[in-house]
Amino acid sequence: MCGIAGFIYADRQRPVDPDTLVAMAAIQYHRGPDGFGWQAMDGVGFSHARLSIIDLDEERGRQPFVSADKRLMMTKNGELYDYQRIRANLSAEGARFLTKSDSEIVMHLYPKHGLDGTLPHLRGEFAFALFDRDEDTLHLVRDRFGIKPLYWTEIDGGLVFGSELKVLFAHPDVKREFDSAGLYHQLMQTMVPGTTAFAGVHQIKPGHALTIRRRNGKLEIEDRRYWDMPFPEESARGEPADEQEYIEGVRERLIEAVQLRMEADVPVGCYLSGGIDSCSIVGMAAASTQGSVRAYTIGFDNAEYDETAIAREMAEAVNAEHDVMLLEADHLYDHFEETLWHTERTIYNTLGVAKLLMSRHVNETGYKVVMTGEGSDELFGGYPAFRRDMFLHGLDHLAPEERAEWEAMLAESNKLFKGAMLAEESLDDPALTDRVGFTPSCLQPWLASGERVPGLLQADRRAALADYKPGVAIAETLDADSLAGRHPLDKAQYVWIKTMLEGQILTWGGDRVDMANAMEARPPFLDHHLAEYAAQLPPSMRIHGRTEKYVLREAMKGLLPETLYKREKFAFMAPPAHTDPKKWGAMRALADKYLNADAVKEAGLLDHAGVEAIFELHEAADTTAATQTQLDAVINHMIGVQALFHHFVATDVPAQARRRAEELGWRA
Repeated sequence: MCGIAGFIYADRQRPVDPDTLVAMAAIQYHRGPDGFGWQAMDGVGFSHARLSIIDLDEERGRQPFVSADKRLMMTKNGELYDYQRIRANLSAEGARFLTKSDSEIVMHLYPKHGLDGTLPHLRGEFAFALFDRDEDTLHLVRDRFGIKPLYWTEIDGGLVFGSELKVLFAHPDVKREFDSAGLYHQLMQTMVPGTTAFAGVHQIKPGHALTIRRRNGKLEIEDRRYWDMPFPEESARGEPADEQEYIEGVRERLIEAVQLRMEADVPVGCYLSGGIDSCSIVGMAAASTQGSVRAYTIGFDNAEYDETAIAREMAEAVNAEHDVMLLEADHLYDHFEETLWHTERTIYNTLGVAKLLMSRHVNETGYKVVMTGEGSDELFGGYPAFRRDMFLHGLDHLAPEERAEWEAMLAESNKLFKGAMLAEESLDDPALTDRVGFTPSCLQPWLASGERVPGLLQADRRAALADYKPGVAIAETLDADSLAGRHPLDKAQYVWIKTMLEGQILTWGGDRVDMANAMEARPPFLDHHLAEYAAQLPPSMRIHGRTEKYVLREAMKGLLPETLYKREKFAFMAPPAHTDPKKWGAMRALADKYLNADAVKEAGLLDHAGVEAIFELHEAADTTAATQTQLDAVINHMIGVQALFHHFVATDVPAQARRRAEELGWRA
């Protein structure tokens, strides 16, 4: 895991400034503190901040790589698994490798297969840039689920890319200003896939490749998808197989995914919450090694949200070395601003802060790599929103008494998530209903929050967005062909994967807060071999009666303590601010700093009267707990956009990046 950066100019003769490349690497030092490198050719420059995981040799593993024939230049972030087998096959065919790095296989696969033929061979989490000098073409590629980030923007006569927004902003020609629609989505939590808060700055979408061809002094940009979650049409599913076949199929593929991700030249630990996802990972890791596994758990000082007891039970069951970090509610807001510098987008809940503090703790214990449970809920139907959509749109055959039982169960089990993971009241968005067949429950709480956004916007921005429909913008990015004819549960999972998984869980809940402390997270559940198998499972194997993630529970039954095996899904999140007076006071202190009248006027993003109205509503005597949870999120977002303005617009980022390079002693 590392940080990558670079740019391509339309004019091949335009000089590449090495100091800019070094500054772009230096500002992401947190991603790669083990060294840096840069290369340039023909108006193209790459740089790289390295975190040594595979091939620890400082010189031999230094990126960017340049091929022996000077045709290819490459810089990569992430890990490729099963690379030893590919290296052996290529070596048998005459390839000569200069390093032990997993990344180098791309340099040998590409000349043989081209980009489209290379991508199916790549298994793991990655983002890379590959310049083909013969074709005068730059390829920017992101992994299938978007585990690793990759941003890009056009400048006058060129294109700039990097692992983080601040990396792009370190280039002096990149503009740093908010996009009004992007601001809207920051305030309502759910981003439009492929977008950011900033004008003209994009993400490579998961499973996509951006190809930039230099033709006649201009850049031609092509964005294409190379992989998508392959849920089959209902009519194509056929007769279901024996249940045991599905259970064994999941177990076999998950064990392989875990064992591949245990390969490293440094120790590999595990995150451990009280859910079956991380517990399964810890259990399989413990069974796959002769040594002990180190497991890290976050504990909260709120019994409703704390899962330490179950995590401890799991750790004891597999003799894992258990490390618990207990966090106090008001302590989280002490690191809120720092977390936003790393996430580069707003966060609705302080879980992101907790994860940043945990990655720091992991780093301090001498570990660089952990495996995590992210992706399990997406594959096996774990979230309450999925059960709700399956019940409302996929169980029309139920008798009235059965529907009444489901409704009572959903109402009771989902109380804690109202206002955050579930809307307080059902909401229908015409554009999403037209595209999906219904408005997915996972988006409803944020669409409900979105109804408050116009009143929060600065007057000119509000006027510019008078006719803006966030649901339309999101719906237009969802592939209609991938949704047509699918089961309602498949549709709900597909939408979550394209929106909440990439834009939230893998971003401010994953890579950005893990790599803030040079800590690599590996999610075995998002191995695409496992995902492709899970997509073919009948919906009843994912949500079986009242049991979510049924097939995973059965596959891991022998590993899990009975308490956990029988336990209902509990979403891992930090307690909302209003649930604790100290935490509410800490939030208010940040609001006083960032949401006062002068700060709001300086940024030109929000309307101060609208900000004050949110606090008045929050503190009204008749405001429900679910509404307060929603408003907690809105307040976090308002503080967030103001902090982002401070970090990336009001601050001279190019100068900040160059100072960082000087402090590190990194020179061209």
